[in-house]
Amino acid sequence: MFGGNMQKAMKQMQKMQADMAKMQEELKERLFEGTAGGGVVKVVVSGHKEVKEVLISPDVVDPEDVEMLQDLIVAATNEALRIADKTMEQELKKIAGGMKLPPGLF
Repeated sequence: MFGGNMQKAMKQMQKMQADMAKMQEELKERLFEGTAGGGVVKVVVSGHKEVKEVLISPDVVDPEDVEMLQDLIVAATNEALRIADKTMEQELKKIAGGMKLPPGLF
């Protein structure tokens, strides 16, 4: 009944799946940066959600206020992870061509 149209749709779906898998792997290798405190703390994470680097300006290191430094590190890390997630979602949506992607796909 659907003949060639169904076959064509299946091939398009397979190509899209392959493209998405390739994009996911490429994005996992990318690095994403988050900052806090006006840039005094910078955290770099990979698309694998691994912390790769933490840079702290010596100006912000105050032995009397370790809690503030800890908060800045957490904030910068969370920002980097949000940027990574958002970038991955946007790139995969481009491939999906407007199709709604299921949660947790990346």
